[in-house]
Amino acid sequence: MAGLNIVFIASEASPLAKTGGLADVTGSLPRALMNQGHELTIIMPYYRRQMQQTGIEATSMHSTIEMWADGVRHHCPLHQVYLDGLRYILIEQDALFNRDGIYGPPGGAYEDNFLRFLLFSRVALEAAAQLDRPVDILHCHDWQTGMIPVLLKTQYQHQPKIAHAKTVYTIHNLAYQGVFPVSWMHRLGLPSHHFHPGGFEFHGQINCMKAAIADADALTTVSPTYAEEILTPEYGCHLEGFLHHHTSRLSGIVNGLDIEQWDPETDTQIAACYGANHITGKKQCKQELQQHCNFPVAADIPVLTLISRLADQKGIDLVLANAGRWIERGYQIVVLGSGDSHTEHRLHELANHHPSNMYFWRGFNETLARQIYAGGDIFLMPSRFEPCGLGQLMAMRYGTVPVVRATGGLKDTVIDHAVDPAHATGFHFSDATPHAFDEALESAIAAYRQPHHWAAIRTRTLKRDSSWDASAAAYSTLYARLLGR
Repeated sequence: MAGLNIVFIASEASPLAKTGGLADVTGSLPRALMNQGHELTIIMPYYRRQMQQTGIEATSMHSTIEMWADGVRHHCPLHQVYLDGLRYILIEQDALFNRDGIYGPPGGAYEDNFLRFLLFSRVALEAAAQLDRPVDILHCHDWQTGMIPVLLKTQYQHQPKIAHAKTVYTIHNLAYQGVFPVSWMHRLGLPSHHFHPGGFEFHGQINCMKAAIADADALTTVSPTYAEEILTPEYGCHLEGFLHHHTSRLSGIVNGLDIEQWDPETDTQIAACYGANHITGKKQCKQELQQHCNFPVAADIPVLTLISRLADQKGIDLVLANAGRWIERGYQIVVLGSGDSHTEHRLHELANHHPSNMYFWRGFNETLARQIYAGGDIFLMPSRFEPCGLGQLMAMRYGTVPVVRATGGLKDTVIDHAVDPAHATGFHFSDATPHAFDEALESAIAAYRQPHHWAAIRTRTLKRDSSWDASAAAYSTLYARLLGR
């Protein structure tokens, strides 16, 4: 298949601006697709403050797109960045995007987010229409770009460079749908004939994700299991019925990992490098982590690790419910993360009362995160739902064996020891209860107490292919099918 002209449109992309896994996908998947011979462009807002923090400089494209929105004429200069051959086009609108946060202050959201991202979506379509070559695929991500498929069909179909593009829409997390009051519809000039139950109307409000589900040419989620789960009341976030009408366009493609960025054989931020065939360095990384946490340094004490947003979705309450008994059993626990203030307080209390067994770092520190991935024995990921998850991929990349709840991408990427011990890369539990979680952990500990058995599991995690190659190939196949090639 000849190389396609593919445009990713997203609210964030690594390394220019990042709040979570969305940026990892939109920064890494295009590179993998480019390696398969496609032409890739990423269009995103120009977050001036976040760009300054990265030290990456953009250059002007000497082009400005003017756009009316909410009674105001906005001037949007275009900038660009090239990183290893990958082109990023950045849309400047400082009144809307030059802020401390990408989506809002800590724990909140900006009141004008709909205005911000609808304006961005319109300007992104205009920018795509200025590319030298007609666009084959417009790949949109999450609610911030959910209106693009309907806008393309109703208001931008006259633009020759994008008129024949097929739209792919990826749901990274169905829980965040972009729901806003209907009063925005006329203020922002949305096509009112699509405001109905089969379009983007949702209980009398505007639902951006529902708009994309209704009008995109293809829908994807970030794992096959999550694609099935969102069709159920438990995970469907009140859209399961609507999704059932569109299952013919829905598929799940599991995320990958930038394996060059996350590589224990070359990582300069860990105590010692190591790999599947030379594991000694991991033992040194464990010793360094124990010393950093002021734990007793002992090879036979299992180090349990968790790196996570401290939110209900992540099942942190299951960790708190079990932490006391795990400490009594002599295990060492290392937690890195931030979020719910009550959870943070509980973790601080545990660390203060049990300094030889419990360590908590509030916030995020990438160097420390790498050292935790490298120095841990077991990685805990008890999520109530997890569309794909990257933590378990990073842990396995560093030979730290995951204990996960069997949901979404966790189920798809971790081979359960109870089901297939000969090929296992981790341990599953199904019920979101402290008891089920503890049972799964104890199964892992039992394997840990058998050094040769544990070494085999650890080696399989280190050898697992977590690259983007297979995912990029799946997307290439999807794109070709949409284009009839």
